[in-house]
Amino acid sequence: MRRRVRRRTSERTNRRNGYRHRDLDTRAGTIDVAIPKLREGTFFPEWMLERHRRAEAALTTVVATCYLLGVSTRRMDKLVRTLGITGLSKSKVSEMAKDLDEQVAAFRTRPLSEGPYTFVAADALTIKVREHARVVKVAVMIATGVNADGYREVLGIHTATTESGAGWLAFFRDLIARGLTGVALVTSHAHAGLVEAIGATLPNASWQRCRTHYAANLMVATPKCQWGWVKALLHSVYDQPNAEAVHAQFERILEGMREKLPAVAEHLKDARADILAFTAFPKEVWRQVWSNNPQERLNREIRRRTDVVGIFPNREAITRLVAAVLAEQHDEWAEQSR
Repeated sequence: MRRRVRRRTSERTNRRNGYRHRDLDTRAGTIDVAIPKLREGTFFPEWMLERHRRAEAALTTVVATCYLLGVSTRRMDKLVRTLGITGLSKSKVSEMAKDLDEQVAAFRTRPLSEGPYTFVAADALTIKVREHARVVKVAVMIATGVNADGYREVLGIHTATTESGAGWLAFFRDLIARGLTGVALVTSHAHAGLVEAIGATLPNASWQRCRTHYAANLMVATPKCQWGWVKALLHSVYDQPNAEAVHAQFERILEGMREKLPAVAEHLKDARADILAFTAFPKEVWRQVWSNNPQERLNREIRRRTDVVGIFPNREAITRLVAAVLAEQHDEWAEQSR
C-alpha cells in the first residue's frame, strides 16, 4: 500500500504532531476526544467548547445543590457514575461547591436593616476540620434574632479556633457594625466568654440562660433516678401564666428540694436570676424569649448536613455549607407566621 505524503503548500496554515487525549463528560457518557497537537497555536473547535461549558455548568449546579442538601462526596461519585461520567473526586466536588461562595458571602455580610432586634439567641457548635496534617475541632458561632416585624432571622455566622471570649467579642462587634440595634435580651448558654462579650458589646441588654442548656447542666447535679420529676418541676416554672406565678412556683420547688435534694436546690438557687430573666418582659413575648426549639431544630439540621461530610478539608468549606443551610432556614422563617 502506497504511503500518502503530505507536501507543504501555500494553502497549509499549520502542522500537527500527534494528539492529546481529553475526557469530555456528556449526558451520553464520557467521550475520549483526540485533540491535535499543533506546531503553532491551539486547536479547540468553538462548538465543542460551548457545549462543554454548558454541560459543566449544569453538572456544577447539580453537585452544588446536592452538597447543600447534605449528599456525601462518595454518594455524589456514585450518582455521576450512573450518569455515565467516569468519576468525580472529592477535590472536584469541593471546587464545584465553591459556586455557592458568592451567595454565602452576600448573606453573611448583608446589612441588618430589619431592626430593632429585641430578642437575640446565640449558640455554638463544634465541627471537625483538617488543619496542618491533623484533625482539630473549630467553633462555629451562630446568632438568630426576632426583627421589628416579629419574624425570626439568622443574623450571622462566625468561625473561631475555640469558643472563647475573643471569638464571641469579634462576632458581636461584626453584628453591631452590620446594624444590630435595639437588643433587650440575649438568650444563650452560660459560657463565660460569651456572657462577657454580651456585656461588653450590648451593655443595655439582659441575659437569659438557655433553658435547654441549663436543664443539661442541672441533670449532671441530679441523681439519675430522680431526674424525671426534677425535670418536670423545672418545666412547670416556664408554664406559669405571669411573672408572680413563675417566682411563686420557683419558691415552692426550692422548698420541696432543700431536704430531699439539697445539691439540686442550691444549683437552682444560684441560677435563679439567669433562668428567670424573661419574667421582666411582657407575657406576650415570653415564647420568643425562652422557647429555644427553633434554635435547637436549626442546630440539628446543621448537624445532619455536616455529619455527612464528617471531616471538612478547611474552614472555608465549613462556612460555605453551614452558611448555606442558615440562608435556607432564614428564607423559611420569612414565610412562617410571626
